[in-house]
Amino acid sequence: MRRGQSIIEYALLIGIVAAAFLAMQLYMQRSVQANFKLIEDQVNAEAKP
Repeated sequence: MRRGQSIIEYALLIGIVAAAFLAMQLYMQRSVQANFKLIEDQVNAEAKP
């Protein structure tokens, strides 16, 4: 019984960590896209006469 409880606890912990990584990935992706957009806008502003 104790072994099964430990396996469930580890599975739950791994699931929480995986969910945290997925959430971080979403925010990191948005941040990178925002930075690329900022750089693109700066390059386009400099390219216009």
